[in-house]
Amino acid sequence: MPPSPTSPSPAASAFLPTANTGGLRGWLQRSPAWVFVLYVSLSSFVVYACMYGFRKPFTAASYDNIRLWGISYKVVLVIAQVLGYMLSKFYGIRFIAGMDPSKRAGFIIKLILTAWVSLLLFGLVPAPYNFIFMFINGLPLGMVWGLVFGFLEGRRTTELMGAVLSTSFIFASGLAKTVGKSMLIYAGISETWMPFVAGAVFIGPLLLSTWLLNQTPPPSPEDIARRTIRLPMGKEQRKNFLKVFGLALVPIITAYAMLTVLRDFTEDFANELWTENGYHSADVFASTSTIVSLVVLAVIGGFFLIKNNFRAFQLNNIIIIGGFVLAAGATLAFHLHLISTVAWIVTASAGLYLGYVPYNCFYFERMLAAYKIPGNVGFLIYIADAFGYLGTVVVLLVKEFVKIRYTWVDFFTGMFYVSAAAGILFVLWSSILFTKIYRKQNQ
Repeated sequence: MPPSPTSPSPAASAFLPTANTGGLRGWLQRSPAWVFVLYVSLSSFVVYACMYGFRKPFTAASYDNIRLWGISYKVVLVIAQVLGYMLSKFYGIRFIAGMDPSKRAGFIIKLILTAWVSLLLFGLVPAPYNFIFMFINGLPLGMVWGLVFGFLEGRRTTELMGAVLSTSFIFASGLAKTVGKSMLIYAGISETWMPFVAGAVFIGPLLLSTWLLNQTPPPSPEDIARRTIRLPMGKEQRKNFLKVFGLALVPIITAYAMLTVLRDFTEDFANELWTENGYHSADVFASTSTIVSLVVLAVIGGFFLIKNNFRAFQLNNIIIIGGFVLAAGATLAFHLHLISTVAWIVTASAGLYLGYVPYNCFYFERMLAAYKIPGNVGFLIYIADAFGYLGTVVVLLVKEFVKIRYTWVDFFTGMFYVSAAAGILFVLWSSILFTKIYRKQNQ
C-alpha cells in the first residue's frame, strides 16, 4: 500500500463545521437541501459570470489595422492576457491550495477590482502600448475560479452545484462578448474603452453575489463522511500527493491542456469565426452559448446521484471521451456538408465543454473522495489550468509565426480532429494508471 498522499494539518479543527444558528448562514444550515443547492448554485454562477465581464468583452472587438512587432494587435492582446492568466494559475497551485476559507470572498473582490483598474489604464494609454495592461488584467482573474469553487467542494451535492457553476463560463463568455459588441455597435464606444465600460455593467451584481456566496456554511458532518474533509494543503502535503499520483496525472492533464487550448480559441476568436461565415450580429454569442450551457447542464447535472466515488471518478473519463467524439464528429459532419455552420459550432462547442467541464468540478472532486485525500480541489485544478494555459500561449505563438495560409474554419477543424485523436488516448491511459493505484490501495 503506498504512503498516504496527505495528512491532516494540525490546525484541521479550525476548518471543521461549527454551529451557526444566526443570520443567513444559519438559515441555510437549517433549510431543505434543494434550497441550499439553489442558493449556492445561483450565487456562485453570478459571481463567476460577472468575472467574465472583466475578462472577455475585449475579444468582441477586431482591433484591425494595428500591429505590434509584426503581430496582429488582437493576437498581442490575447497572448498578453493569457500569459497573465497562465502565471496566475502557476502561482495559484500554492495560493489556492493553502487558502483560508474565511478569506475567499475578500480576495475575490480585490482581485476583480484590480483587473477592472487595469482596464481603465488600458483605455487611458494609447494603443498598441497599452497591451501591458491586458497582461495585468489576466494576473488576478486566474485566481477567481479556485476561490469560488472552494465554497462548493466537499459536499454531497458538489457536482450538481458545480455543473451550474461551470455553465457560467460557457454562458458568460457569450454574454460578455455580446455586451462588448453591443457597446461598439450601438453606443459608439471605442475599442480601447469598451472593456472598461463593459466591466461597469457587472460590478454591482458582482459585489452582491459575492456577499451572498460568502454566507455559505461549511460542509456538514454528513458531507465530510461522504466526500472527506477539505483542508488547506501545505508544501509537504502537496509533495506527498504528487509522489503517489504524479505519473497518473500527466496524461489526463495533457488531455485537459488540449481542451483548454480549444476552449480559449473558440472564446477569443469566436468573433472572427462567425464573421468569416457571414454572421455579424452581436447576439450570436449569447444565444449560441446559452444553448451549449443547457446541453452541458442537462448531461452532467445528475452526476451527484452516483454515490460510489471511484465509479463516479471513472465515469468522468467516459464523459470526457464522449465530448471529444462529439466535437470531432460534428466537425466531420460539417466537412461533409451534412450540417450547417451554426449546427457545427454549437455541437462542437457542446462536445468541447462536455470534455472540459468535468475537470473543473467533477473529476478532481471525486478523485479526492475516492482515494480519501484530505486536500482540496483547487490544488489539482490549478496544476491542470497552469499547463493548459501554457499550451494556449504556445499554440498562439506558433499560429502567428508559422506562416501558413488557412481560414479560421480550417484552423478550428484541424484543432478538433487532432485534439480528439490524442485526447482519447491520453484519457484511457490515465484511467488505467488510476485504476492500478486504487486497487493497490484497497488490497
